[in-house]
Amino acid sequence: MSQTDQSLSRFNEKLQLVVQQYQAMQRDNARMQKELQELKGKDELHVAQIAELENKVAALKMAAGQIEVTDRKELEKKLNLYIREIDRCIAMLGD
Repeated sequence: MSQTDQSLSRFNEKLQLVVQQYQAMQRDNARMQKELQELKGKDELHVAQIAELENKVAALKMAAGQIEVTDRKELEKKLNLYIREIDRCIAMLGD
């Protein structure tokens, strides 16, 4: 084999190795992207559960009469926000 053929053969082997590594990285990237989407979904679910539980805690405190002034004001703000949102929806339905 000539020097040029040997160089071309080594180059071809290295190129094949790089292509294999690239394909492996693409598979890993696809797997990681899928895993990331699943984790984001779980995170959103957990955030929603936390918000729901915080609302339940506030409602229980209010029902038990153990609500603090700052918590009461925050709850009133949330209730007013919900009422405005409901009023806005009713107005949209009326149009």
